[in-house]
Amino acid sequence: MITMLNIAFRNLLQAKRRTILLGFAVAVVATLFLFLRAVSSSISERMIESATTLSAGHVNVGGFFKIRKKASAPLLAERTKLREIVVKAVPEATGVIDRHRGWGRIISPASSINAGLNGINYDEEGRFFKSLRLAKESEYKKDGSDQTFGSFEDLKKPNTALIFAGQAKKLELRVGDTLTVVTEASGGQDNTVDLQVAAIASDVGFMSNWSIFTQRQVVLDLYTVGPETTGVIMVYLDEADKSTEVMERLRKTFKDEGFQVMDHDPNPFFMKFEKVAGEDWLGQKLDLTIWSDEISFVLWITNALDFISAIVITLLAVIIIGGIMNSMWMSVRERTKEIGTMRAIGAPRGFVLQMFVFEAIMLGLLASGLGVLFGSLVIGVINGLDIPITNDGMRLFMMANTLKFSLHPSQIISTLILFSVITGLAALYPAFKAARLRPVEALMQGK
Repeated sequence: MITMLNIAFRNLLQAKRRTILLGFAVAVVATLFLFLRAVSSSISERMIESATTLSAGHVNVGGFFKIRKKASAPLLAERTKLREIVVKAVPEATGVIDRHRGWGRIISPASSINAGLNGINYDEEGRFFKSLRLAKESEYKKDGSDQTFGSFEDLKKPNTALIFAGQAKKLELRVGDTLTVVTEASGGQDNTVDLQVAAIASDVGFMSNWSIFTQRQVVLDLYTVGPETTGVIMVYLDEADKSTEVMERLRKTFKDEGFQVMDHDPNPFFMKFEKVAGEDWLGQKLDLTIWSDEISFVLWITNALDFISAIVITLLAVIIIGGIMNSMWMSVRERTKEIGTMRAIGAPRGFVLQMFVFEAIMLGLLASGLGVLFGSLVIGVINGLDIPITNDGMRLFMMANTLKFSLHPSQIISTLILFSVITGLAALYPAFKAARLRPVEALMQGK
């Protein structure tokens, strides 16, 4: 093995110009591949973070309560009983909370926006507040300072609200200002409440533009419902990959407990109102989803990026494979006499085959290693600069307000392995042809 690697390395050094050109091409594609993977994984991670911070758990027990056929209120009755069933059925859960859901018009003296209302119990939301940070004044006010104002703990006070920097900027609000929430209650009448801004948090991706948080009792009062109702029970897990298995377990458990459960619909709850309103049933039905269902309306971003990445990398890989095959053919022609000599002194065909394949693999490994190193340095520099994203379309695509990329060891290792395998496979056919050269013919051709 050591002899084979030594021969492969010497052959690469001997054809310096060809090695440099081909190695540069492999390194560029490896850099691009690593960068695209980092972007894709960053967006996916931010989707999970945004979803499980703002609007969903890894598994969600929601549902609808119909008091008449055309109704579709996103409410759950028997809140305490449902939570007890969840806690018992999912002992591995790292947290179980419930939030009331609503939708309203948020009005300030300067402007207004539509946003989802989240009624929370502050003492249960340690995970939520740990994920947030208070926004600097400069994030929502032109010529603002780098100071932060307010406190998340002030949300314990009656009639207070937490909003995000993007909302504060549009509404021209600061901590201590008053906003008005207008909602339509179950009876069809409009209800309003004035809330004081207790804290302004930094945006959690663009999805934070659609949510404000207040005490659970505020939302109960706005919708005139009792304390044993809620909007959704959220289950948090150590591993998001187990979400589907836990959801199916809960589905079976609730059916065994006598609850009606809707068929799984991988869409957020607000996209199911019309469907539920058109169904002929009364009472309560549970609707179980996982985190990706609740943000399915933006999953096209990662799907589109993965599709584009696959096309780009495939095209570049084809070019690389063509270049390596051509390079190997040239190497075979230049070293025909060498091959004949090796075969004449007893080198088996397998040795010749391995020699060329090892040469290509070494080239792929060294070149992709340089590409990975360069790509990692670029990603590290970008992350360190903390570059703000000012374009709304770019913020939507990147799911963030600053340019940050996630890079994991598994991505680096898989990139090295992938390009080593690609270069090795590309050299296989020329190497096979070289190994089949007869010693006499090879020596004659080499003259």
